[in-house]
Amino acid sequence: MNKPDAKILIIDDDRELGEMLKEFLAPDHFELSACLSGEDGLHALKEGDYELLILDIMLPGASGIDVLRELRLSSDIPVIMLTARGDDVDRILGLEFGADDYISKPFNPRELLARIKAILRRSGSGASRHHPVNVGAVELDTRSRRVTARDEPIRLTGTEFELLRCLAESPGEVVSKEDLSRQALGRRYMPYDRSIDTHISNVRRKLADAGVASPSIQSQRGVGYCLLVDDEV
Repeated sequence: MNKPDAKILIIDDDRELGEMLKEFLAPDHFELSACLSGEDGLHALKEGDYELLILDIMLPGASGIDVLRELRLSSDIPVIMLTARGDDVDRILGLEFGADDYISKPFNPRELLARIKAILRRSGSGASRHHPVNVGAVELDTRSRRVTARDEPIRLTGTEFELLRCLAESPGEVVSKEDLSRQALGRRYMPYDRSIDTHISNVRRKLADAGVASPSIQSQRGVGYCLLVDDEV
């Protein structure tokens, strides 16, 4: 049996959805396993070697947010959240707690497949440019996709890393939300979508928690973001 291109776990109490996605993703060589509760999902993640997690917000027992919060204490696995259509609060909460992207139910499986491919492609996107990127006190290793400040690691999700990399490769220049969305999320920017803003907020917080004053991320209202480096800091 050929090895799958990627092993994916879905945590959703909709058994039929899991079975449908297994069949849909199989032709693209994705192996999907399913868990019906957050507790079972966390156990499966500890025991298995998965490249991506699809996580429903509405779960029996521990919610998807609870699962994500616990998961991010020890794992940077890419996460796509499944949210109710129009539920902006859950969507933003998921991103704030470290989800890489979200998709609203009901969804077209083809759109989910596109999101999966984009995230997995980003996870290995450093393969074609193995060089460190240094900005202020921060170094980004594009091979290992690790970020350090004064040799201390800063834990970023895959999407957060990609956003910081995009900004770090053009320090002092404003990068539009459209460009950031395409490069970091793998999709075009949609008006009123706060995903980029929330991810940037997460990066800012993690840099501040690490005591990093430079570089700093500045917003250009209505346009995008800029990474500023103060050489005197």
